[in-house]
Amino acid sequence: MRTTLTLDPDIAAKAKRGAAKLRKPFKEIINAALRAGLDEILAPPAAKPYRTKPRPLGLRRGFSYDNISELIAAAAGEDHQ
Repeated sequence: MRTTLTLDPDIAAKAKRGAAKLRKPFKEIINAALRAGLDEILAPPAAKPYRTKPRPLGLRRGFSYDNISELIAAAAGEDHQ
């Protein structure tokens, strides 16, 4: 397929240097770069699952689960009703 593409000057220079270094046609270098770049963009690597490490928090000294309303009142402050 034939198409017109405008490259930024720095990209064009880098591609020309790469073509000269690898002794390959400019067109081949551009196609290889686009192929690699499109593969990366269209199929990004899967993200690692996020994991948290549980920690036992326990209950502070002086508090008990036996009276939940007292715990709620202490957590909410004196204005809790």
